[in-house]
Amino acid sequence: MGCASLIVSTPPHLGPSASTVQRSHRFPPRNRSPSVLPIRSSSNSDVVLAADQLEKDASMTGGAYDFKGATTSLTYEPLSSSKKVTLVRHGLSSWNQDSRIQGSSNLSLLTDTGVSQAEKCRKALSNLRFDQCFASPISRAKSSAELIWDGREPPLVFLDTLKEVHLFFLEGMKNVDAKKKYPELYTTWREDPVNFNVNGIYPVRKLWGTAREAWREILSTPGENFLVVTHKSILRALICTALGLGPERFRAVDVNNGGICVFAFNSRGEAMLQSMNMTAHMYSDHVYDY
Repeated sequence: MGCASLIVSTPPHLGPSASTVQRSHRFPPRNRSPSVLPIRSSSNSDVVLAADQLEKDASMTGGAYDFKGATTSLTYEPLSSSKKVTLVRHGLSSWNQDSRIQGSSNLSLLTDTGVSQAEKCRKALSNLRFDQCFASPISRAKSSAELIWDGREPPLVFLDTLKEVHLFFLEGMKNVDAKKKYPELYTTWREDPVNFNVNGIYPVRKLWGTAREAWREILSTPGENFLVVTHKSILRALICTALGLGPERFRAVDVNNGGICVFAFNSRGEAMLQSMNMTAHMYSDHVYDY
C-alpha cells in the first residue's frame, strides 16, 4: 500500500481562514510548522487532492471531505434531493409550569409565556423559506405550530408519529407526587428510561420506532426545506435516531421550550446535525439565516 502526505499551509496573502494543499513524497522535518496528514492509497500512484475537490460540498458537509456513510440512512432508499429539517420544541405549557408529567395527554395548554416563545420562534425563522410544516396534533405543539407558521402556505400537516411518548397513569401527576406514589416506577423513568415499562410495554423503546417512521414521512415529502414542531421526548428520539444512537441515550440530549435544532440530509437519507438547541432568539431579536 502506497503512502503519500498532505501538507496544509496558509498563504500570507489569504490570511488564517484560507489554506492550500501541497503534495509531498516524504514527511517534513519534525521542527517544520505545517501539519502533515498521511493518506494511504490502494496503489503506489501519487495521491492528489485539489482544494476545490475538498470544498466541493462544503455547504452540505460543513467542510468535511466526505458525507457518505455519516450515519445509517433513515429512508433506506434515495431521496429526490438533499433536504434540511428544522426541529422546534413547543412553547412553555401549563403542565411544564406546574412540573407535571405530560406524556401524550392533550390537557396541557400553551401558557402566555409559551405563546410569547412561539412568536419569538416565528420571528427568528422569518427569513427562511420552508416547503412544509409538520406538527404534533397535541394541543401545546399544535398551538405553537399555528403561531410559528402563521400566514405561510401550504397548510400545516399534523402527524400522529410526532405525538409525545405515552406514559399511562403517570400523565398529569406532579413529579413530586409520582415519586412518592410510584417510587420504583418513577425512578426507572427518570434514571433508566429505556427499561421503564408498564405491563410489558416499553414507551421509550417504542418511541424510537415512531421516530423512524416520522422521519420517513417527512423526508419522503416533496421539497427541500421542512419545519417540524413537536415535543421534547419525541424530539430526543428524532435526534438520536438521526445520529444512529439507541434508546439508552434518551437523556443524553435535551431541547428547551422554543429551542431549535437543524439537520441536513444528503440524497441517501443520511443525517448531519448542524445546530442543537439554539435559543438565542429567546433572549434577543436574533433572526436565523442558514
